[in-house]
Amino acid sequence: MDRKIRVLVAKPGLDGHDRGAKVIARALRDAGMEVVYTGLRQTPEQIVQAAVQEDADVIALSILSGAHNHLFPRVMELLAQKGVNDVLVIGRASCRERVLCVV
Repeated sequence: MDRKIRVLVAKPGLDGHDRGAKVIARALRDAGMEVVYTGLRQTPEQIVQAAVQEDADVIALSILSGAHNHLFPRVMELLAQKGVNDVLVIGRASCRERVLCVV
């Protein structure tokens, strides 16, 4: 790969806690990746639009509000609708169950 890996870090939904996302964004940048942070309270549509515009290689989603069961699949659905199938989507969510949540 001739260019840096481009990561879009996004906070979907109404979750206003972004410290973890900012820490991850900084760590990825320090590891040599190009990072775009979308900010708080992004809709799945805004996230997918930004990922396409930024030519992202990775979308990193972080949500603590508990709406991940709705928002993460919606992002995947929108990516599929746009024919975007070469972007890695990773996520971190707050789960009631003591299990690892994986997108």
